[in-house]
Amino acid sequence: MIARGNLAVEWGWEKLADVQDEILSVCNAAHISVVWATQVLESLVKSGVPTRAELTDVAMEGGCIMLNKGKHIVEAVKFLDGILEGISIKM
Repeated sequence: MIARGNLAVEWGWEKLADVQDEILSVCNAAHISVVWATQVLESLVKSGVPTRAELTDVAMEGGCIMLNKGKHIVEAVKFLDGILEGISIKM
């Protein structure tokens, strides 16, 4: 499980993206499931509108994405499915 807050404490904010990407790459190469435990689509779940950073997070996902509950969770799941389906079609 990847929790960015914990990674930032251990590695520092400057190295966070690189360390996260490395963990995802290693796990994918080894066929190990990864849960990306972070606030993916948090704005969408809470307010109904995603941020640009959240869209990038979804596009960069490398395993399983954990969503927090919120008022717009059903819309967030549908949105996530649409993005991931589009990515797999292009690949």
